[in-house]
Amino acid sequence: MADLFPFLPPGGETSAEIRARDWSATSLGPSEHWPQALRNALSLMLAYPTAMFLAWGPDLLCFYNDAYRPILGYRLDTALGRPFREVWASIWGDIGPLVDATLVGESQTLTDVMLDLSRTGQPERSWWSFTYSPVRDDAGSVAGLFCVTAETTDRVLGEARLRESEDHFRHTVELNPQVPWTCDPSGNITSYSKRWLELTGQASGEPDGAGWAKALHPEDVPWTMTVFAASLSSGEPVDVDYRIRVAATGEYRWMRARARPRRDGTGAILRWYGVVEDVHDRKLAEARLREVNETLERRVEAALAQRKLWADVFETTDALVAALDPDYRLLAVNRAYADEFEDIYGVRPEVGDGLLDLLASNPEHRDAARAVWSRALAGEEFTAIGEFGDPTRRRPSYELKFTALRGPSGERVGAFQYAQNITGRLRDQERLARAEEALRHAQKMEAVGQLTGGVAHDFNNLLTIIRSSVEFLRRPNLAEERRTRYLEAVSDTVDRAARLTSQLLAFARRQPLKPEVFDLRERLRGVADMLNAVTGVRIRLAVEVPDGSCHVRADPGQFETALINLAVNARDAMDGEGRLTLRLVCGGPLPSIRGHAGAPGPFTAVSVSDEGAGIPPGVLDRIFEPFFTTKETGKGTGLGLSQVIGFAKQSGGDVEVASEVGRGTTFTMYLPHVDPPAGANDAGSPGAEAEDDERGLCVLVVEDNLDVGRFCTQLLEDLGHGTVWAHNAEAALAEVERTPSRFDAVFSDVVMPGIGGVALAQRLRTNHPGLPVILTTGYSDALARDDAHGFELVRKPYSAEQVARALRGVVARHRHASA
Repeated sequence: MADLFPFLPPGGETSAEIRARDWSATSLGPSEHWPQALRNALSLMLAYPTAMFLAWGPDLLCFYNDAYRPILGYRLDTALGRPFREVWASIWGDIGPLVDATLVGESQTLTDVMLDLSRTGQPERSWWSFTYSPVRDDAGSVAGLFCVTAETTDRVLGEARLRESEDHFRHTVELNPQVPWTCDPSGNITSYSKRWLELTGQASGEPDGAGWAKALHPEDVPWTMTVFAASLSSGEPVDVDYRIRVAATGEYRWMRARARPRRDGTGAILRWYGVVEDVHDRKLAEARLREVNETLERRVEAALAQRKLWADVFETTDALVAALDPDYRLLAVNRAYADEFEDIYGVRPEVGDGLLDLLASNPEHRDAARAVWSRALAGEEFTAIGEFGDPTRRRPSYELKFTALRGPSGERVGAFQYAQNITGRLRDQERLARAEEALRHAQKMEAVGQLTGGVAHDFNNLLTIIRSSVEFLRRPNLAEERRTRYLEAVSDTVDRAARLTSQLLAFARRQPLKPEVFDLRERLRGVADMLNAVTGVRIRLAVEVPDGSCHVRADPGQFETALINLAVNARDAMDGEGRLTLRLVCGGPLPSIRGHAGAPGPFTAVSVSDEGAGIPPGVLDRIFEPFFTTKETGKGTGLGLSQVIGFAKQSGGDVEVASEVGRGTTFTMYLPHVDPPAGANDAGSPGAEAEDDERGLCVLVVEDNLDVGRFCTQLLEDLGHGTVWAHNAEAALAEVERTPSRFDAVFSDVVMPGIGGVALAQRLRTNHPGLPVILTTGYSDALARDDAHGFELVRKPYSAEQVARALRGVVARHRHASA
């Protein structure tokens, strides 16, 4: 049976539903009567992965692609071919004006619009970004509308949560009882929270520099400044206690100041970040606890007096304090500890109770308590981190200090625990981690600046040669010998600029690759003669390859470039004399390299070993950085190894380096191992080019850059070909559809506004499979991620010979395929 819908792409649920429906009863009539504009629109929409719908005709009958189906929800079963207004009657008040404006020829673009689609039949809040575009019929009149849409609910709600979080953070900082502060590397205070001014009564700006010290107790100033100066000099963290006069009461309270430095990539201190916290109560409690311990050592027999003294002291602090005897019975417990224990376990501990008995209903916590207290009762003094509080809420974190209790003769009579709330300190550490992340970002930006500077330096050098040569070529009386010399200088410099760009893209893993499956054994043997020419006669080259095939899928040109870069570095490391060994190992795993996880493989390993000076450990971590080189000025760009690792990474592998100063270096390039191709090409198949076919072709040039377009059409005409120039892919498609048999080939740029070159080529391959397409680009992210999509690729900057060779090749292959 004849296909009534040849214009629909194969596959897809919606495409199948359109084919299965009888359209003769609708206003559109049978599909064979559908206008070409509707067919083209449906073909485009159904093949596109983004959610789209099409409303066509006087009734705006609804069509959509598979990606749009989930948006319809419960409407999906009845939406196809139904008037658009009926499908979305629930939101017509919101979208009706947009539809009306689109139908008079005005495109509409809306971002983050809240619509209640009620996809499950229940009201919902969702946000959408979409465009409405008019669709014209074969006569050029608006016959419907086309919508591309995407749900943005998650992003809208996420941004709202982020704003709320940031507002919450600002309020938290201002309400924090601690005092965040910063100072420069010389110790001059540069910022602080308002809490410091409230505590000390100092005016805004007064604490700047060293003014903060005026709020300290005079006796504490010398010691504090000595500690502060020592930390500034050594770079060690600041941790010092001092007293400040509290403006509200006039009394002095103990404070603890702590700070850590933030450093740049060289280790130099950029700024200090610190916090001041009130430790007055803790200081007093610790002093009294020391007194208690001394008293207990003298009066361990007087248990009642001991417990009374402990209770008096422990109730002066908010810390959780308890003491146990060797049998895990409570010698003392303060109110804070008892309250927290009761909140968690439902029982209030009393002096004389057995701690393990109190925890009998919670075996997990009982075992944990036994483990930690047994260490303390054995005489060990240590610090641990734990959480106390209601497990259903966010619990504060405590620093637990355990100390042994001793009798008058030094014997152990028990142990006590002092738990201090350090939730604020941990939050400070989180803020410090965020600051360190900001530092790492700044370091990345610095690396980008270094890369930009290196690119600018090298390209300016190349442009200087080109500009000077062009100026001399403009002289009317220039001798032919010198004219030839300047033309060769321009040509050579363009090649060097192209290589520089290729190396940069290789490092960034963004170069367009042309991968092939080839045998590394044959490739290594074939490249040996070329390496002999590169390294010189004093370098002894040895090639070690295994028996059997060893295939990879990679760009052979970039592979050979990587080998040459490694060989040149090896030659320079050996000062032009020594043994250079190429070794191939197949089928092994990929080891862990520079902190990256390995892989089981199989992988091929191509190693290049020299007997040179080796790489110092301090340099080894930087050798793959672009523009980093240890060679003399003018002896290297610093991009060779960047190309090697970029090519390996982009091809699915990696590069490992092993070096010993004075003994040599081995670079090992890992590439994924693949099966050999199913069979060789037929002996009678023509080559990639047909050198004897020099007839003039009609070439459709697609290029949006006016200068490049004029140059390209002139180049093709000079080669004897006829040209038609389209400034974008849309115009090119119109030219082809107007007279499909007119063109012998299409030569298209990849990066263009609107439809890109890859999409154009894919559409032409679908609609006009007999029309050869050649793509050209200086850089395209699409090609870097997915090869050349099966199309011939000519990289910019290109020469006339490269274009001519590419045209001959694709035309010959298409003729052979047709035959």
